[in-house]
Amino acid sequence: MASRKTSQRNREDVDKYSVLLPTYNERENLPLIVWLLVKYFGESGHNYEIIVIDDGSPDGTLEVAEQLQKIYGEDKILLRPRAKKLGLGTAYIHGMKHATGNFIIIMDADLSHHPKFIPEFIELQKEGDYDLVSGTRYRGNGGVYGWDLRRKIISRGANFVTQVLLRPGASDLTGSFRLYKKKVLESLVERCVSKGYVFQMEMIVRARQLNYTIGEVPISFVDRVYGESKLGGNEIVSFLKGLLTLFATT
Repeated sequence: MASRKTSQRNREDVDKYSVLLPTYNERENLPLIVWLLVKYFGESGHNYEIIVIDDGSPDGTLEVAEQLQKIYGEDKILLRPRAKKLGLGTAYIHGMKHATGNFIIIMDADLSHHPKFIPEFIELQKEGDYDLVSGTRYRGNGGVYGWDLRRKIISRGANFVTQVLLRPGASDLTGSFRLYKKKVLESLVERCVSKGYVFQMEMIVRARQLNYTIGEVPISFVDRVYGESKLGGNEIVSFLKGLLTLFATT
């Protein structure tokens, strides 16, 4: 028993968490989200790095990221920009190539995902040795704040239809605040073919297919403070097409 506890402590000592932050026009939000990440990782004592993947933001997001790198150090803030918007899935692949952690955290850079929940993600993952831990708005004390009725109906409706058609074994499929074992995320990204908002949903569905274990942490989702939401009519149509494709192929 003593040797098992010792080996677990040793494993925890070497665990490192790579946070992937895909950005596009987030110059106002980026300093705040980075400060919060540094704060909560510092308080919890976990080893980490933050990888900013900017897709050619015209608002100067990359220049802000460069200043943050000077403040917090190149060992904590890694900049891996791309020339233009190339999609969320490819952003994760790009970020993982440069990640040195054995765990990957994905989250939005617009402050809708609060880093205060990350220690809970890590604790739950260790307790159950889960392959991935997902933040959920639809269980326990989770919730959504700052959305109008239209956004809430779209989100709830999308989640309900997805649950009925795909039975994924998770309560929140369209969320994008998750902790993965790096090898698990690499395996899932290789198999996913969706783009846009359907991508996160397909990740959970593929995880179920591959018998990966999923833990959930209730989170409070807060609508972005600065900037405009990127959800529009085209994204909704793409979501529905993607949902039907997954239903037909999984």
